[in-house]
Amino acid sequence: VQLQASGGGLVQAGGSLRLSCKASGIMFRLNTMAWYRQAPGNQRELVTTITGGGSTDYADSVKGRFTVSRDNAKNTVYLQMNSLKPEDTGVYYCNVKLYRDYWGQGTQVTVSS
Repeated sequence: VQLQASGGGLVQAGGSLRLSCKASGIMFRLNTMAWYRQAPGNQRELVTTITGGGSTDYADSVKGRFTVSRDNAKNTVYLQMNSLKPEDTGVYYCNVKLYRDYWGQGTQVTVSS
C-alpha cells in the first residue's frame, strides 16, 4: 500500500490550496479515505473522511471551508481548502484503514496571517 500526497505550500490567510493523495496497492473504490493534520506540538487530528460511495464527514473546525472528493478511476482523493486560517497550518496526511492504518508521507501547509 502506498499513499502519495502532494499540493501543500505557503498561502496567505483567506487563500486556497488543493491537496491530492494517490493510492496504490488497495481496492481504492471500496475504501474510506481520510485526511488528518498535525500542527507543531499537537496531536494528529482527523480533518475529513470520504467513503467509497462518496459520503463525507468533516471536523467542525473545517466545515464550510474544506471539501473532500475522490476520483475512483484515478485512485485519488482530494482536499480543497478555502478560506484558510493560520490555525490550519500543519502537516496534512492522507490515510486509509485496512487491517491497520496506512499513511501518506505528509504535505506541509503553512498559512500566514
